[in-house]
Amino acid sequence: MKFQPFTLIATALLAACTAATTPTAAPGGLTSAPYVKLQHPDWSRDAVIYEINVRQYSDAGTFDAVREDLPRLKELGVDILWLMPIHPIGELNRKGTLGSYYSVKDYYGINPEFGTKADFKRFVETAHAQGFKVILDWVANHTAWDNDLAINHPDWYEKDWKGDFRPTPWWDWSDIIDLDFSNPDVRAYMSDAMTYWVEEMNIDGFRADVAGYVPLEFWDGLRARLDAIKPVFMLAEWQTRDLHAHAFDATYAWEWKEALQNIAQGKADTSALYGYYSANESAWPKDAMRMTYTDNHDQNSWDGLPPDIYGDAYEAAIVLQFTGEGIPLIYSGQECANPNRLEFFEKDPIIWNCDAPLNALFKDLVQLKTDNPVLHNGAWGATTTKVENSNPHKVFSFIRQNEDGNAVLVVANVSDAAQTFRFTDPLPSGTYRVFRTDTAITIGMERMTLPAWGWSVYHRDE
Repeated sequence: MKFQPFTLIATALLAACTAATTPTAAPGGLTSAPYVKLQHPDWSRDAVIYEINVRQYSDAGTFDAVREDLPRLKELGVDILWLMPIHPIGELNRKGTLGSYYSVKDYYGINPEFGTKADFKRFVETAHAQGFKVILDWVANHTAWDNDLAINHPDWYEKDWKGDFRPTPWWDWSDIIDLDFSNPDVRAYMSDAMTYWVEEMNIDGFRADVAGYVPLEFWDGLRARLDAIKPVFMLAEWQTRDLHAHAFDATYAWEWKEALQNIAQGKADTSALYGYYSANESAWPKDAMRMTYTDNHDQNSWDGLPPDIYGDAYEAAIVLQFTGEGIPLIYSGQECANPNRLEFFEKDPIIWNCDAPLNALFKDLVQLKTDNPVLHNGAWGATTTKVENSNPHKVFSFIRQNEDGNAVLVVANVSDAAQTFRFTDPLPSGTYRVFRTDTAITIGMERMTLPAWGWSVYHRDE
């Protein structure tokens, strides 16, 4: 759902952790245990997430239509298919003609717009056969007004001062009412419903809508239950490190997005990114995957298209998304330059233009991420390390490298004018291949120039 985050980085946090699961000895007889206790599924190692808006994906707006497009998505190289909510939508207090996906009428049902349970099963089976994983967008915090739970279990809901059902406070979410997670029956029901989709429909995890509005202990217990069935992947629409300890593989990197948008709009310089990566390295566990994105369903419908938000910086933002630390997201139609801000409550199909240069860039960046272990997710990848240069406020430069000799060097001009610079740090010196041309090049401390919003990526594997 549309959610405007507050700044959530806290101070005085524990140091970043590794992917190790065994406590290690420390001076003075103390032991150091990893903060992240869960085990990421191995298939998330170099995964890229693709968000699917079933209603707008095609004129038909069905599972079958998306299923027919899976070969194209396979060629794009994405791995985890996140389907926006697929449940029946409430009719009472509905917004628009078709309503919001996030107003759930039946947690065990399928939105008839999209097809049947048999159609959904066939979609999952086909996706699995082609090497994809499928996660569902899950709305645990609230339901539609006419969900059967509101009729049969009114005591399961939050109430206002008058004793009436209550939408989520402060937001314009008038089509939903909040569940009361202090009630153990609510927790049991929701856990059972989510388990059903893993056991019976063979999905591979969930994206949790407004995850921070639901108690952490619920998510912790749910993850343990689901992992006992199969390895799952959990993405939280939230930004706090506590979610990573036992429940979620990935959380939103809202502050990364805000930094890039402020830079693109001339409101900040490279210091915004320095601040993000400094906090990410110092205050978040190394094994916490932070989801980076330049578009998603909320941004597209409510804030604007990426070219409108990022302007000429859009391509550079995408490059930084795929090369810096984080698990990248692509939204339906983004790779094919969809020119429409999609209606949220009405039918408004994506306009596909997959011959657009953007599609090739996304495809090449996904392949770059796959081929270079330093770009892999969480603790599998390498730390984003600043490379000093002579123009530090306009040119953002970093390297990610490991002990095996794999390295990716990235340089981006984050200004609207050409910039000349040279590296003042010998750290990146060496021979590389130029991304997309595979031309060999030797990097030293010579002067270089990048056009406005220009970028260069170099990689090596020695």
